[in-house]
Amino acid sequence: MGTWSKNLPECLAIGIVVLCHWQVWKWLGGKAGWWLAVSGLFGSLGMIFEMHWAWRFVPGGAWFFWARGAAIAWAICSCGMIAALALVRRVKPRHDPGRRMVLRAAQTAVVAAPAAITGFGIIVGRRDLRPVEVNLPVRGLAKDLDGLRIAQLSDVHYGPFLSRRELGAAVGMANEFRPHLTMLTGDLITRDGDPLDECLDELARLRAESGVWGCMGNHEIYAECEEYVAREGLRRGLRFLRGEQRELRFGDARLNLAGVDYQKMHGTYLVGAETLRRGGALNLLLTHNPDAFRVAAQQGWDVTLAGHTHGGQVTVEYLHQHVNFARFFTRYVYGHYIEGESSLYVTRGIGTVGVPARIGAPPEVTLIKLCATS
Repeated sequence: MGTWSKNLPECLAIGIVVLCHWQVWKWLGGKAGWWLAVSGLFGSLGMIFEMHWAWRFVPGGAWFFWARGAAIAWAICSCGMIAALALVRRVKPRHDPGRRMVLRAAQTAVVAAPAAITGFGIIVGRRDLRPVEVNLPVRGLAKDLDGLRIAQLSDVHYGPFLSRRELGAAVGMANEFRPHLTMLTGDLITRDGDPLDECLDELARLRAESGVWGCMGNHEIYAECEEYVAREGLRRGLRFLRGEQRELRFGDARLNLAGVDYQKMHGTYLVGAETLRRGGALNLLLTHNPDAFRVAAQQGWDVTLAGHTHGGQVTVEYLHQHVNFARFFTRYVYGHYIEGESSLYVTRGIGTVGVPARIGAPPEVTLIKLCATS
């Protein structure tokens, strides 16, 4: 049960792919139906090899991850094409030949659109790194903390889908903010075998007046590298907090900074984390999983910074709502959230997992400015 619960997103995605392609196989039958059945199998295999238990059977080399990413991308766009096909099948062309030709051309464009959008997400969207500045209001913020600048990088997933040059651009963007603090909120790599030392070397170029701090993500657990990241990160000036806190001074004000290891989704969150808080200070918590925010607010953390969701990575706006897989697991997908007097910011992060595409959720390096509010 534990293995399948860890891979719930992939299991859900495989179910959607199989159901979509089975329905079209029933509609079309014949060669077209069999072609779509093979197409669905191709996409499902890509998702199966995205599951953590399957990684032990995965050969090395970037070629495999790009092939797997292509399979998952095809699964996404083929499901979109099937949905578009179901829609256009309801539109009956009239007998006017000119009108029928225009309608058929429009139908072809609608069915082809998901493939075009997915291709754009792979070629352009995942590289569209943006600086994002956020003013985060904090009630009763000390004068010497008003305007404090915090750079946040998350979900790097350094490896086949993110080059050293691209990570270097993100590091440079963060340094241009001239932050007082820089935070790394987990998932430096995706799996065991990814170039972790190269990633740490590049992140060691981060500069902040009061240091670079971080917490662990779920992929550090999957890669079994948490202790290595903590030890080698510290050697490079990157301090990862694992159920620990450090008190920092800014003038006459105190900032209590704490970090926790990855909080298992829908488990019992932040057990014992309340002991890391300090009275008379601004309490700031780093946690990879944003779903822990409700508990963090109950414990009295003033500010929580998180990542994990990639802002949905592939997200579609529908009736002013953003539809993506992350919404199946948490309400805290992207941006600023408030619970009582506590604030959360969830960044979209830098890298990608599974399919090397971002659609509607461009990568970001974030500058968070703390602002006093009465």
